[in-house]
Amino acid sequence: MMTGKRLYNYALYFKGIIIAALTMLTVSVGADVIGPFVAKKLIDEHILGIEDHWLESSQGKSSVEYEGKSYVRELYATDEALVKNENKATILQVDRKFYFVNDVVPFEGDRSINGDKLSITSKSETKEFTAKKLSINDTLAFYKPEIPAITKLLAFYFSLFVIAAIFNYGQYFYLQKAANRIIQKMRIDVFAHVQRLPIRYFDDLPAGKVVARITNDTEAIRELYVAVLSNFFTGIIYIIGIYTAMFILDVKLALLCMLLIPILFAWMIFYRKYASKYNHVIRSKVSDLNAMINESIQGMTIIQAFRREKQMSAEFEEMNETHFRYQNKLLILNSLSSHNFVGVLKNLVFVGFIWYFGSNSLGAHSVVTIGVLYAYVDYINRLFWPVMNIVNQFSNLEQALVAGQRVFRLLDEQGEEVSTERMERYKGNVTFDHVYFGYKENEYVLKDINFEANQGETVALVGHTGSGKSSIMNVLFRFYDCNKGEIRVDGKNIQDLPKQTLREHMGIVLQDPYLFTGTIASNVSLNDPRISREKVEAALKAVGADRVLKNLEKGIDEPVVEKGSTLSSGQRQLISFARALAFDPAILILDEATSSIDTETETIIQEAMDVLKKGRTTFIIAHRLSTIKNADQILVLDRGTIVERGNHDELMEKKGKYYQMYQLQQGQKLGA
Repeated sequence: MMTGKRLYNYALYFKGIIIAALTMLTVSVGADVIGPFVAKKLIDEHILGIEDHWLESSQGKSSVEYEGKSYVRELYATDEALVKNENKATILQVDRKFYFVNDVVPFEGDRSINGDKLSITSKSETKEFTAKKLSINDTLAFYKPEIPAITKLLAFYFSLFVIAAIFNYGQYFYLQKAANRIIQKMRIDVFAHVQRLPIRYFDDLPAGKVVARITNDTEAIRELYVAVLSNFFTGIIYIIGIYTAMFILDVKLALLCMLLIPILFAWMIFYRKYASKYNHVIRSKVSDLNAMINESIQGMTIIQAFRREKQMSAEFEEMNETHFRYQNKLLILNSLSSHNFVGVLKNLVFVGFIWYFGSNSLGAHSVVTIGVLYAYVDYINRLFWPVMNIVNQFSNLEQALVAGQRVFRLLDEQGEEVSTERMERYKGNVTFDHVYFGYKENEYVLKDINFEANQGETVALVGHTGSGKSSIMNVLFRFYDCNKGEIRVDGKNIQDLPKQTLREHMGIVLQDPYLFTGTIASNVSLNDPRISREKVEAALKAVGADRVLKNLEKGIDEPVVEKGSTLSSGQRQLISFARALAFDPAILILDEATSSIDTETETIIQEAMDVLKKGRTTFIIAHRLSTIKNADQILVLDRGTIVERGNHDELMEKKGKYYQMYQLQQGQKLGA
């Protein structure tokens, strides 16, 4: 599905708010566009309105007394007999003065005054009339009937501004609200989808890049709904309204201005061709920068310990330089397309405008009136405001579309269905039936793994680094699925069970325990409502953590910062251990769980192990062979295969690989 269509589909979730916003926007734009029409009417019919034919009449509301007679403007004459009256007078403006002629005088033509003689020249024909100059008081008297209409139009003109302002505020508020809602939903969808992605996906994608898509890219999309949608819709309505008004006023000039549309369309195609390419690189580099910053912060101890600050800065600078270079290219493109491009178009339109109006005379009743002139100047200025806004939004549009592509690419990754299906706590009998597994195709890290672990047994996995110990746990947890063979729990193939249902009765303690921001209690319960505070305290006490954590000021309510960096490795490991126990798993996995713990803490855990293992199948991955002497079954792995199996005493009697490893560790201890 095209990115634009998918962004449109997201907008449909909140179409009510958007429709309300766009309706308000339409009213606001409509009120704004009507303004010049009102101004034209004000100028042509009222401010210049006394230049008209005047009829003798009886005294009335709109009549004017002049030299003992009463006159009413032809526009206001409602009596049919009065309109047919041939006894008409005319008021004309010559230069800045008004003249009264007791006759019907044509308005078209060049005017000149010589004494009391008014000359009108049109098409080489000159007519003379006797004219009398109006005094200031007489001029004001003839203007007096226009004042109520002028006042009403001015009030209407001002009310249009007020209406436009109110509805413009409304559309801005609702568009912002809709955009925030859309991005809120999109971020929830992306974050939820990230939770469902298989572990394999994160093997090749740095965390910083995922973060950039959830935060930076969605924020760029937000601009689409706030700025781009608003300006494009406003611009389109404005342009339609302005062109409609222009066609009403003057068809020829409106057709001349219509040339803008194909020029704008051609420029948009040209702009998008290059902007899309630049934005793809820019968004990609932003992700790379985020990934590098995230990695640097996580590894700051190593960077400073090995004095790699300058090298890291150089790598960052190189990446940032590429980002800067493409930002500059986009800046050049945007600079060409905003004020410069629109300014050239505006000047071209004004040249055509001046040429067109220059061929027509200007007057209250000429082919082109002062009111039309004012309205056209106003409309042309108004026309280029939405044009400029639309052109300026090309950049945001491209950024949003590129960001949308990246977000939807993440959403299109094959996720795993999160099952809410529950099952009774299984016993924990585990069978590996000739299992083969590889992280890459045809490169097996587990080869023909075959063993059984019964309920309540402790199975230890030992071997050199890379022998496949952790991979066995990965396939048992279904972080990855085996390529061949079958893994069964209580006789059921685990691939026939939903992953979440299977894991509900499993617990794990990793070599490097991960703690979340919160408190010690929340890290044990993971905010699961089924885990009460009493259960948290019991789990901590069971692993002996209460003795290690007793010196903390707030006890189990002690705040935990990111990754638990303020706690010792032993404290973190005990909290992680208690977390696994609080969920009462049928299968418990300890992945190098004692490798980073001091001897005293290790003793505390060992004391609790005998109690914890009862009724529970426990898998221990250990480098310290002294911690697994009491295991019911020890599997010795080498290059992905089980080379020895048995308990501690049996394996020591064989004097094979396990014996050598144990003796080596004991020798190291004695040497130490």
